[in-house]
Amino acid sequence: MKLWVLRHGEAEQRANTDAERRLTAHGREQVLRSAAVLLGQPLQVILASPYVRAQQTAALVHEALGFTKPVQTVSWLTPDSDSQMVIAELDKLGLEQVLLVSHQPLVGNLVSLLEGGKHPASMSTASLAQLEGDWPLAGLMTLRNLHHP
Repeated sequence: MKLWVLRHGEAEQRANTDAERRLTAHGREQVLRSAAVLLGQPLQVILASPYVRAQQTAALVHEALGFTKPVQTVSWLTPDSDSQMVIAELDKLGLEQVLLVSHQPLVGNLVSLLEGGKHPASMSTASLAQLEGDWPLAGLMTLRNLHHP
């Protein structure tokens, strides 16, 4: 399995709720730089948090890649989602090429857990982690690349 984990781009500091924060112009540029890393990858699905900034990030990647399937919004990719639950959901999918678009602290915790690290991975805005392994299980994947735009 190849799993890419993308943190949303830079978002505005304030909104009515955290879930409503939108990408800034700089955040959109960051996302497009990270999307370029994904060009030519045979993704099967793009899964995104329901939060506005993650939805905008996923839409930019979707468009940049010319991805034909719609982005799928899942409730288990919010900032405070449990990494073990995300792993269980990934396992249920049974797919080989997956892009997740989410938030800190989830993305750092998830990457660390999958690669068997003891500390959360450093994931700044629009950072893109590439992991590979036979199964999406804790400690059984290898971090192949960590791109920071």
